[in-house]
Amino acid sequence: MFLLSSAPAHGQTPPEQQTLMAEDVFKNVQVLKGISVNEFMETMGFFSAALGYNCTNCHVEESLQNWAKFADDVPAKKRARGMILMVNGFNKNNFGGKRALTCYTCHHGAGIPKITPSLAEQYGAPLDDPNEVEIFAQDPNAPTADQILERYIQALGGAQRLIEVTSFIGTGKYSGFDTSDLKVPVEVFAKAPGQRTVIVHGPLGDSTSACDGRAGWIAGPDKPVPVLALAGADLDGLKLDGNLSFPGGIKRALGQWRVGFPATLIDDREVDVVQGTTSQGSRVKLYFDRESGLLARLVRFTETVVGLVPTQIDYSDYREVAGVKMPFKWTFTWTDGQSTTELSEVRANVPIDAAKFARPAAPATPRSRTAAR
Repeated sequence: MFLLSSAPAHGQTPPEQQTLMAEDVFKNVQVLKGISVNEFMETMGFFSAALGYNCTNCHVEESLQNWAKFADDVPAKKRARGMILMVNGFNKNNFGGKRALTCYTCHHGAGIPKITPSLAEQYGAPLDDPNEVEIFAQDPNAPTADQILERYIQALGGAQRLIEVTSFIGTGKYSGFDTSDLKVPVEVFAKAPGQRTVIVHGPLGDSTSACDGRAGWIAGPDKPVPVLALAGADLDGLKLDGNLSFPGGIKRALGQWRVGFPATLIDDREVDVVQGTTSQGSRVKLYFDRESGLLARLVRFTETVVGLVPTQIDYSDYREVAGVKMPFKWTFTWTDGQSTTELSEVRANVPIDAAKFARPAAPATPRSRTAAR
């Protein structure tokens, strides 16, 4: 939605782990200063989800061919700035600053909020989003978090076999909005504890996400900067992906476990829902198939200046590798797009050079864009 980008000033290469702010990279930032580049992009995704918009609903059409045009002030952007200030003022004056109202509250996926009640919604069957269920049922007979997680470990092959898998390399195909749904090669490298790199060989060049267990980066031809160091909840999410690549340590990967959620279905299958928190305090919900015990879905929530942004990963096609079941397919859904990774081969306990998990090199392909919005 707002404002466009420029590269860092000539000769000013930020330190590897410096958190770049939106105003360091994007031009004409007025309201959304003081947040990281990645949070800025997630905020754009929040607007997209809240209003059902894409880039050119708020920016001029020419911006798709000329990224400098993203910085142009147009009525939609000016209106959006005013709406952000209005919502912030409403929450401050009526709820002590607590976020009780967001763009989504009124727009609910539509550009213009509805003002007339819908009888179809009032008397129709409720459409509950399993990710949105927050009420704790307090069922005394419900399994504990430890019981659900232990069943998951057993379903994968047992604690001992999980310990014996210390690395793997996977190859397959990736498709998503960023490849125009074209299936392209993908490589996954993982090494315990918590190291994970995914390289998508896309039509415009390689896109990489990497985590060495402590620091994490994303790089690609469509990113706001060639290589972006992640921080806060975004880094937490990348670390979680790495830790869950070796799920024998799942009980330590998150804390403050909670259960007791109402009965929930995913694709007409009953699931047990367990909620935990990351070290940064981000909430994560895990959905385990009640019949198989396997992880069917993970949803994590990233805090932004305009609201929580959900990221959902659906796991399927579990196959046995070195005595351990691994998902060969996962669908990654977020407010800014959707992608699917389908592995065709996974090799366990293979040597992997530590350089695979280090800060990625800048994309070799010249970038025709300098931001994703």
